[in-house]
Amino acid sequence: MNLGVFNRVNYNVKDSESGGMYSEWASLTSLIQNGNEDSQSVLGKFPIAAGKEVAMAVVKQLASNLGFAQAAEPSPLTTDREVQWCMEVICFGMSLPLSEHDTIRDCVHVYCAWLSALHPVPKVSVPRPICEDPNLYARKMICHFHNLFVPRKGEGADTINRQAVLCHRVLRTLQHLAQGSNSLTRETWEALLLFLLAINDTLLAPPTVKDDVGDQLCERVLSVLFEVWLLACARCFPSPPLWKTFRETCMNWRHRVALIEQWNRVNLALTARLLEFMYGPSFPELKICEEDAQLIPALMTNDCIAQSWFRFLHCLGNPANLCRPAMISQTQKFLQFAITSENVIDPCQHPCLASLPLIFLKAVKGIAGQVDAFLGIAQPYLWDEGCSSSDRDKRESGISSHPTSVTHSPTPPPQRRLAKSFSVAPSAVTKGIPKASLIGLTSSRTTSSSAVLSGHTASTPNSGPSSASSLSSVVSLGGDSRQPLAPARPKCNSILHMFGEWLFEAAHIGCEAVYHGKGSEANTNKRPSSLLLDNRKGSLSLSQPGSLSDDADIPPAITIDKYEAGQAEALGALCRIFCAKKTGEEILPVYLARFYLALQQGLHTNENRECGETLASILLNSADLFRLDLDGVQVLLPHVINALEIVLPEKELKLKSSSVSKTELRRASIHLLLSMLVLPLHFQNLTIKDLGRGSSERGPLTFSQLKPSLMNLLINALQVESDPQNAQMLLGGLLLSVQDSASAEEVEQVTQPDTGPCSDTTSNLLSSASDTVSSLSLPSDYRSVSLGRGDDVSPETQDQSDSTSSSGTFGNMMYIDYPMGLNKNSAHALFVRATYLVCHRLISSWKTDLNVSLAALELLAGLARIHIRETDALECKRAVKWLCDYIVYQCSRPPPAHSKDLHSTIVAAFQCAAVWLVAHPYLLQDKDCLTTVLEVVELGISGSKSQGKPGEPVCMKDEKELKPASMRVRDAAEALLTIVLEQVGYFPSPCGAESLWSLLDEVALLRHCNSWPGGDNLSRELAVDRFHYFVVENSTVLALLEEPLGNDQDPQPTVTVLIRGPFGRHAWTMQLRHLPRHKSGTKYHAPNPGRPVPMADVGVHHDVKHRYFPENVDRIPQCKVDKSIPSMESLLTEAGAAAEHAHLSRLVEQQATLETAAGQEWCKDAENPFPECVPPPACHEYQTARLFLSHFGFLSLDAANGNVGSPFMALNTSLDGFCRDLEALDNMSSRTCDTVHVFYVRAGQKTPQEILSNVQSESTVSPHFLEFLLSLGWSVNVFQHPGWTGHISTSWRITQPTSQENATPRNHGGSLYNGDSQVLYWADASSEIAFVVPTRCHEHDASPQFDTSSESTHLSGQGWFERSVSDSAGNAGRGTEKPRTLSLDLDKSSASSPGAINGSGRRRTGAVRHPPPVHSNTKVLVFWTESYEDQLQLPLTDLMQATTTGLEGGSSRGLDERDYFVICLNALASGLLRVKLQGPAGGRTSLATPLVDGMVVSRRVLGSMVRQTALNICRRRRLDNDSYQPPHVRRRLKVQELVQKYRCELSHPELLTYLFSDPPT
Repeated sequence: MNLGVFNRVNYNVKDSESGGMYSEWASLTSLIQNGNEDSQSVLGKFPIAAGKEVAMAVVKQLASNLGFAQAAEPSPLTTDREVQWCMEVICFGMSLPLSEHDTIRDCVHVYCAWLSALHPVPKVSVPRPICEDPNLYARKMICHFHNLFVPRKGEGADTINRQAVLCHRVLRTLQHLAQGSNSLTRETWEALLLFLLAINDTLLAPPTVKDDVGDQLCERVLSVLFEVWLLACARCFPSPPLWKTFRETCMNWRHRVALIEQWNRVNLALTARLLEFMYGPSFPELKICEEDAQLIPALMTNDCIAQSWFRFLHCLGNPANLCRPAMISQTQKFLQFAITSENVIDPCQHPCLASLPLIFLKAVKGIAGQVDAFLGIAQPYLWDEGCSSSDRDKRESGISSHPTSVTHSPTPPPQRRLAKSFSVAPSAVTKGIPKASLIGLTSSRTTSSSAVLSGHTASTPNSGPSSASSLSSVVSLGGDSRQPLAPARPKCNSILHMFGEWLFEAAHIGCEAVYHGKGSEANTNKRPSSLLLDNRKGSLSLSQPGSLSDDADIPPAITIDKYEAGQAEALGALCRIFCAKKTGEEILPVYLARFYLALQQGLHTNENRECGETLASILLNSADLFRLDLDGVQVLLPHVINALEIVLPEKELKLKSSSVSKTELRRASIHLLLSMLVLPLHFQNLTIKDLGRGSSERGPLTFSQLKPSLMNLLINALQVESDPQNAQMLLGGLLLSVQDSASAEEVEQVTQPDTGPCSDTTSNLLSSASDTVSSLSLPSDYRSVSLGRGDDVSPETQDQSDSTSSSGTFGNMMYIDYPMGLNKNSAHALFVRATYLVCHRLISSWKTDLNVSLAALELLAGLARIHIRETDALECKRAVKWLCDYIVYQCSRPPPAHSKDLHSTIVAAFQCAAVWLVAHPYLLQDKDCLTTVLEVVELGISGSKSQGKPGEPVCMKDEKELKPASMRVRDAAEALLTIVLEQVGYFPSPCGAESLWSLLDEVALLRHCNSWPGGDNLSRELAVDRFHYFVVENSTVLALLEEPLGNDQDPQPTVTVLIRGPFGRHAWTMQLRHLPRHKSGTKYHAPNPGRPVPMADVGVHHDVKHRYFPENVDRIPQCKVDKSIPSMESLLTEAGAAAEHAHLSRLVEQQATLETAAGQEWCKDAENPFPECVPPPACHEYQTARLFLSHFGFLSLDAANGNVGSPFMALNTSLDGFCRDLEALDNMSSRTCDTVHVFYVRAGQKTPQEILSNVQSESTVSPHFLEFLLSLGWSVNVFQHPGWTGHISTSWRITQPTSQENATPRNHGGSLYNGDSQVLYWADASSEIAFVVPTRCHEHDASPQFDTSSESTHLSGQGWFERSVSDSAGNAGRGTEKPRTLSLDLDKSSASSPGAINGSGRRRTGAVRHPPPVHSNTKVLVFWTESYEDQLQLPLTDLMQATTTGLEGGSSRGLDERDYFVICLNALASGLLRVKLQGPAGGRTSLATPLVDGMVVSRRVLGSMVRQTALNICRRRRLDNDSYQPPHVRRRLKVQELVQKYRCELSHPELLTYLFSDPPT
């Protein structure tokens, strides 16, 4: 039934709210209010004294038989006449003054005993006539009970308490009677219900007077009425007249808080049962306390529940009228009070109406709670009792109209029970939860606002995790803290049909004049709050009668502004309804129009820039507003931006409600901001319609004019943000903005148009303050920004500047550093602002927080990759300088601060610096920049700089003791150093980014040698035999080929070297040349030097004995110095020396004889005894391996004495397995490799087969999806691709197709990139990523699809961990030293476990621990969904089989949902895309940026954003993985394994002999 049936009533007092569904039925209200004759006694005709004496005597005697003082006796009353006479007396006795308490008490006891006649076993004292016809007498007794509840005037508090006790006894008896008796007839039920209505009206209809009997019994009589009424619905459904009377009387009690609480309590209990049978067991259960759940009788049928629910829901009329005191007080009792009071005042001025704001709030919260139940969400209410301004002074006399000056006085008293007894979330809360521990709507018994907030502590309003140590896991970055909506929830229109009228009217209170001016007489008879089209203006207007705001004589406590909390609750509920819109769902335009009008008013900001309750409620509940394709929602953009300018740029946000978490409010505001960032560049010059009637003074507003405001909001919010999760969201939005601007400029080849400084519609992007924030105090974190362009701030000076106090406008200080001609709206301007701000905050505020530091470094890496035409080298240099300072600061922190998280940030900073240097290679041409980078590398590798602080001596590198911060930091510094030396300026190589290595191996080189005869039967084993293999530094394998390649015609000493190191495989050919290459073509010896002819006549041969010294030397007398050199003869005196000398003399004589004989023989035989000398022929055979090793210092002359220059050893290639291990080393990439699997999900698909088949044809996917695929990377053929292909079987090698069925499919929808023949690929200098579009599921094989014997079987675990204790064979002595504390705490845990360390000092893997995976086992899945709701039902477990990469075999646990990250992209009707991120719970690092859950992105940057997010997710997982080893470390360990298995145990002479031997041919 449509709610409009009820609300089609006007505001005239005579017939207001009196119609509705019962308008055709008679009301019994007059019977209740005027009294029933059956409750009058004949004794009332006599004087009071006479009646009292009779009653006292008779009742005392009757009570004596009940068994209180003595055993119960059968009643002496045996006839109907006797019983009726006694009942007349008892009836009178109950109306006696309270001073006759004993008599009244006995009357109550007698009737309570007699009513047991309706029970299966009556009491003994019940008279026989009553037992024979119990219903007849019960109806009379129930009527007589009315006299007990009538308030007596002038009684004291003590006697009122006694009366209340007796009333409680009667209520308890009647309640038990209704619950336990099965013999009640319809007449008795109706009498009972009418009695309960009558006593409630008697007690509750008058204005509230503190501590009278009505105030004391209020909650009890109402709870009994509602509970018994529910019992009657189950057993004897009340008639329409009763329902009408129930509704009319309830509206007389609306000034009682307890009525609203009981109404909420019953409504929620009925709603919980209603949801069960309407939506089934899968719908989220509405959690209510056990006591409230028992309100609903178990025998109630589903139809009865639905009927009762609808009737109870409407028994109060329109809840919006609760904010209209004039209507609430237009009852007989209020009018009587006004007439009888000494000072005749208006009924609406009664003090008890001061609680109307609280009553209105509770009623609206009850409706909002039901809305949430139908949506399937549990809303942690931020607007609890006692939080709003109306609550703070609801019990005050109204003297002060400023709620902030009124101290909080909790009302009702704090000892009462808590209120809200429901929550919808399927949580650990069970139905047996104690009522006192629940927060809710059904009672005002609350302690304080801070104690009852669910999910929000009351410590500080701005509290949040302060450091990495206190971070909680984030399942989805930026995800709402709210529970997800139920998939089976009803449509928005259905909920609005039911609750919309009330909520819209409650949302519009106090705002009617804005829509249609002052209320007029002509409007008062129209449908309330309905939308009328004003033909004159052509705009929407609300017709509503004059409300409270028109009355000038309203008490201050109930002026319209006191109802803001309830209005905020209504607006919040409306926002949740509209934000629950499903994909493709239609909402009636009239509802949308009213909603937008309500939001426009609720978002109105005041002059003092205070965030009101309505504004906060809207922002908290409308995070999805711009993500849902709501028709025309863009008209709200200017209003939302104005509201966000109140919240986001303020460091000290002024909140009107103390119960709102500032962090949650800012987070919701950031969600709104992230959904608007791409709108200006997407819609550009489209006009935003003005929601108001008047024309804007500034002319029509376009989307592009909003960009400066949005950018200022983003920057300002990031300046003051203190919550880690919020900061990460803003960082993601900042990178999106820069990338979107840069992409738009690149596509359009124009810079963003710059508007003049006088324009109102834009503001200077370089100014930190937005239009509305003219002056913003600068946090101490940013004071160093004002330094000149050439100055760089060190961490030390940064800390000093933090302690100083200064203020100013951040933007003006930054503006000093900007080029004067910088375009304020360009991508370059954003790039500069983003770089400055993030670098400053990174080193000043975020350095202690792991996740925010990682997000900031991810943003800086993203900025480095963005192509901006005007990029200035100085800005990039400064960014690298800041990164280096950040690393220095983190490394210099005291030892207690060194943790795994700290080292993770340092590693990430090294990786970020590498990205900047590769993207901007010209930076290393700057001497200062190069020095800074290399100093930081040195710091990372050794733990200190050679050039210390000024005044300290320089420490040479070879003199330093290596103490890196951790091994992970050392590895990251080594990787940066290698990139600087090998990649900066050379990446990508002419061959492309697919490989950083040489693709040549032994087989390829040997095929090009002159000695190779040809043919294709060259095996790797045969090729390896032609090479000499040596290992240098225990980390580099040298394969030396001593043959020149076939393309070399120059006979020079040539050696071809294959160098396999931690960072890849490289092939070099070297020649030993005596001349430069450009001169080597000229011959340097003539064939005929033209020597003279030899002459045979050599003249006379004189046999002269030559002297060594002149003769006069003999005449000089000798001194002792001359005899310092002993003579030969003196030496021969030693034993054995003479014999050796004689032997040597004989050898010399023999040789001389032989040479003389040979010469004579030659002269005889030769024709020409003097042949011509000719040069020997050029040598073509060289032992170049020996030459290479000696020239490069690997062989030392001192090695024979044990002074080996560097660890150098030969490998034995003849052992089995050498070729296999060498190939395994080649299959280890020096870059990280990741895989992203992309799926397309059509609307409603739930099975993996349907999802995987979508990409087979382009007709079943969106054309934008194919565009997105091509933006992720470039297409590569897996058989000719040397890099990562998404599967280990085809990666890092060039192979032949296994079959000829790899024809390119035509008109495919992405299936071409399923990995069979092609994939999409992207790489940079340190990482590779493949994008695969699966088309089939593979049976997951636990064993890897490549040979891992070298990595698992033979390793026995020592190479799998982050580092072995002894890093190399050459420094075995270091293994005995106390190991330096690593950033991982693995050593402590493993050393304490039995058998953790084996004899060699390396870890051993046993049954306790399995080897961790070689690669990161992180899977990133991207789903393109046509319907946003489908992302809740993705068959992830089944689709895992389609995502195998061959790397899973290294992990003992195989595929696991904990390793899966999901990025859902939902296409909106506008052409934009909404992002949904999901990650495993329990991780220490949250989801990576730049994509943020809920972000709306444009197609032009989608591919880049998804790719960066996937890379960053995998990087974060690697940082968080205790066992992960970087690629170059794995390669180094593999080389060490080769050394252990294949080294030749050679002494130095044997090694030299080995070098002089030729390799086999």
